[in-house]
Amino acid sequence: MSVFPPWRSLRTLVRSTLRYKLLLLVLFPTLLAMPATLGLTIYWFNSFTRDNLSLKVKSDLAVAQHAFRQLQQGYGTALQRLADSYSFRLLLTNGDAHGLQSELASLIDEEGFTFVHLTDELGNWLHEEAPGSSKPSPLTNRAIRGRPSAALEVFTPDDLQREDPALIERMRVPLADAQERAYEDRTVVIRAVYPIRNSGGQVLALLDGGIALNGNDTNIEELRERVYGPGTLPSGGVGAIALLLDNVRISTNLTLDQQDTALGTNVSSETRDKVLGEGSTWVARDLIGEQWYISAYQPVFDADGQGIGMLQSSILEAPFRNAHYRAAASLLLIFIGIIALATWVVLRGARSIFKPIEQMTSVVRATQAGIDRPMGKIDSQDEIGELAVQFDAMLDLLQRRNQEISRAAEQLEAKVEDRTRELEQKNTDLERTVTLLREMRQQLVMAEKLAALGQMAAGIAHEINNPTAVIIGNLDLLVAELGDAANSVQGEVDMIIQQVDRIRYIVDGLLQFARPSSPADNTDIEEVDINRTVKDTLVLVRHAVEKGEATVHIQLNATRRVRIRRYELQEVLINLLLNAARAVSAAGIIEVITADWNQQGVVVSVKDNGVGIAPEKLGRVFDPFYTTDTRHGTGLGLSVSYGLIRRYGGEVTVESELDRGSVFHVWLREEPVLVDRGAEPEDFGANYYDRRRNHERDYI
Repeated sequence: MSVFPPWRSLRTLVRSTLRYKLLLLVLFPTLLAMPATLGLTIYWFNSFTRDNLSLKVKSDLAVAQHAFRQLQQGYGTALQRLADSYSFRLLLTNGDAHGLQSELASLIDEEGFTFVHLTDELGNWLHEEAPGSSKPSPLTNRAIRGRPSAALEVFTPDDLQREDPALIERMRVPLADAQERAYEDRTVVIRAVYPIRNSGGQVLALLDGGIALNGNDTNIEELRERVYGPGTLPSGGVGAIALLLDNVRISTNLTLDQQDTALGTNVSSETRDKVLGEGSTWVARDLIGEQWYISAYQPVFDADGQGIGMLQSSILEAPFRNAHYRAAASLLLIFIGIIALATWVVLRGARSIFKPIEQMTSVVRATQAGIDRPMGKIDSQDEIGELAVQFDAMLDLLQRRNQEISRAAEQLEAKVEDRTRELEQKNTDLERTVTLLREMRQQLVMAEKLAALGQMAAGIAHEINNPTAVIIGNLDLLVAELGDAANSVQGEVDMIIQQVDRIRYIVDGLLQFARPSSPADNTDIEEVDINRTVKDTLVLVRHAVEKGEATVHIQLNATRRVRIRRYELQEVLINLLLNAARAVSAAGIIEVITADWNQQGVVVSVKDNGVGIAPEKLGRVFDPFYTTDTRHGTGLGLSVSYGLIRRYGGEVTVESELDRGSVFHVWLREEPVLVDRGAEPEDFGANYYDRRRNHERDYI
């Protein structure tokens, strides 16, 4: 019995068959050389990939370092803009403490500062309610000499206590590997100090601002967006940035899993020694959670030039590893494809030699078995080959005819499907048109109802005035008849008079709201006290506001009067207040603010913290019949309000953010520039944002 029967059978087959002998002679060099070439290629590719990953993460770290510097300089620039602004200089010259604190609070809200102080050269806070002083810093010393600067500083809990005791708890970072301590109490702060000089160049005061970076997702996400923007990583790639204090990650978007971040985790002692000990850039392969990252670390320094921590740039290794595996698999497939192609070429060549004889043998055997078998394609040019080619040509002709019939049937079916789709599209368009007509009819009906409601309100108001006059007259007669005996019930009498006056007050508001106006009749334009009008309007909408359990805050800062029809202004304010009441949830807040508008007039702002308006819908809120509240709105309130204010040369602008609320500004001129109601207003969508910027620039 042979030890290797398959090999012996193969050897016998090669010796006895010319086909397999030719195949072995042709394929042997290819089968021997290709695996060696593939192995060398994969080895070179692995080294090249590792080197490229290291270079990429170093390059990403350099971009992150540059972006981090720009971020620090940006906060210094924000302080410079405030210090050089005319309004801030004027407040500082006048010593207006409240105004200065308001400016600082606005800067904190807009730029994301943790704290901003106006200090003297010794760091003592100026114009603040509670006395205090800022942490001494080299940045302050430079600013005293007239050099603005921004750098990183480490704040201890005592330093945070100076600013706000609540910051101590907020800035704590729980340590993932808590051994000697459970929290990192220190805080890394971007600190910027800008000197405020007088006209002679002498430093009068300092603007001292800081941004705490512990757990600051906003700044770290901004760095990640700058470094790992769209197209910088392969599909599924993840890039992350981390800021470390010593060797603890205090701000990062690295994730341990889908929910928890790597905040509070440590880096290895080797990384710490290389980066903080030697002050060099270090590239390492880190296991963070259950995922491997390729990370690069670089030291960061404080204002004194001392290394306080590290900046980390990381990319998830898995997508690159998968890409590497795919590339290796592609090489393997190419190798297999080349082998297969070579084998196919050899087989094809051998087949062209032996095919005529094999086919003739097959046809003879099939004929003997009673089977009708075609010859197939023959490349031979001899007599037998020519006969087989002619027979095969007849079969090909029949197949082409069958294919043409099948293709014609498919084309007919495709045309039927196209016509069916067109008919369905037309039906859909028709249904949409019918739906639109129904909606417009409902909106027109609602508009008619609103007009009838205004007339009815006027009639009811007139009817209520008569009995209230009778009540007051009879009450006066009753008091006169009782004489001194009425003193015992004087409190009840005063209460009745007060409530009747309240009824008259509400009725007068309804009369003015329902009063019609003529576009050509300007005799009823009057000088209106904006603050009083706001108070009167709030009485009319109090029920709607209380029904929604909303709270109304008013700030009546306007000092100028404007000329306008009072009841038309009330109509605008009612629309805005009702919209705000519908937008807020239970216990929501509505703010009504009046202020002077430069030398032109006043501005009334109605602000809510409701659902807001989507950006793509913001440009259409003043279009007729367009509404975002399909349950209550008709789409006419804002359109009518916009038209009323535009008739007097004013403007209505809106700002909104989803889930944050909206604010509508009504800009009223002190002396109206009357526009005919029938005139076509300028295009709102094209010029709205330019007009809004002009109004906000003039607003003080």
